[in-house]
Amino acid sequence: MSQFPSSLWRCTVDFNKLIARVKNILLTPKTEWPVIAGETETVQSLYLNYILILAAIPAVCGFIKMTVFGISIPFIGTTRVGLFAGLTNAILTYGVSLAIAFLVALIIDFLAPTFGGQKNQVQALKTAAYGYTASWVAGVFYLLPGLGWLIMLAASIYGIYVFYLGLPSTMKCPPEKAGGYTAVSIILAIVLSWILMAIVGIISGVGAMTSGALSGANLHSSSTFTPDKSSPLGALAAAGQRAAEAGKKLEAAQKSGDANAQAQAAGQMIGAVLGGGAQVEALSPDALKVFVPDTLAGMPRTSFELQKQAPIGVQVSLAEARYGNNAEGSSSYELTVTDLGGAKGMMALVGFANMEEEKQSESGWEKTYHQSGRLVHEKWNNAGNGEYTIVVGDRFVVAVKGSHVANIDVVKAALGGVNLAGLEALKTQGVKNG
Repeated sequence: MSQFPSSLWRCTVDFNKLIARVKNILLTPKTEWPVIAGETETVQSLYLNYILILAAIPAVCGFIKMTVFGISIPFIGTTRVGLFAGLTNAILTYGVSLAIAFLVALIIDFLAPTFGGQKNQVQALKTAAYGYTASWVAGVFYLLPGLGWLIMLAASIYGIYVFYLGLPSTMKCPPEKAGGYTAVSIILAIVLSWILMAIVGIISGVGAMTSGALSGANLHSSSTFTPDKSSPLGALAAAGQRAAEAGKKLEAAQKSGDANAQAQAAGQMIGAVLGGGAQVEALSPDALKVFVPDTLAGMPRTSFELQKQAPIGVQVSLAEARYGNNAEGSSSYELTVTDLGGAKGMMALVGFANMEEEKQSESGWEKTYHQSGRLVHEKWNNAGNGEYTIVVGDRFVVAVKGSHVANIDVVKAALGGVNLAGLEALKTQGVKNG
């Protein structure tokens, strides 16, 4: 955080004002947004007086939950994360929250002209920061057993409503376009969150990402930001532009009153983001079945399952099989072949991040790297269990898990029974551009 002038760190936060703002944005957002829009702020003041404080709530409460209270696992009991691991996770989660607030503001600012609004990075950051208030405050419910997650989900949904109310005031968009503006921005924010939180799980370089994001703003209200087209944010911006075009169709469908047209337009908008600019029909389960051999590593297939689902209108197919027997201590394998289909654009964005890492502990190790243009993840523990996952054609995810095996090389060798080249040849099947 060296980008902030040291004098700013010495300022005193007015907690009475902070509490009043939180209360008003949660209870009376319609009347609070015009007040917020008229306030003179900077990127620095929004971070120091609001974002840095509120975003810490989920990180701190999550740390307490994992390390002190523990996480209840059915049929197993309560497990607690070690102090160092819990602290590391809290710091990374906090850092990513700060980065997401800024990057979502960039998305809001980028989309403004498309929905008749006015570009203004500070107003966009206000929208992101105060729109996230409900979710940040609901972080205290990490500590509540049982239904805490339900309360947090409700807070997230309410946050979308608050966000919707704010756009006409902060970004000066016509009220009739606030719905489409909200939908596109939220979808991109969700995708962005998925990507960054996934990176938290496998990479230790989030702090650098956060610092870079903040420094990229130059921390001046008059600054503008144009993302590099070859960067992850540039890819997100391109996705935002595609989604904005799809959003115009959604607005037209809403005006028509045709429920079927609205559902189709909404699906197209989601597909424009998650599908990398294309509508993608996932392969049929039978098409995936041919990539699940009868035997793996010399062991017969003992169970088999095929699925094709369409959560939020995005098609995904999966084939899963088990090999070997269930005798205690015997070697066995699990093979999963997944066609991300309508969500294949997410893998392309992950590829943009070029994430690679390696870490080791007393119990084992894991690493992520690229090999021949493919993203690969390996994991091994000293109990004789290993995982080997490879992404094929930025669309298919093939994973082999071995239990009670000699080493990771045995797991890798088992993957030799899968026709990866044949699978990659199908990467454009079902893709409808435009």
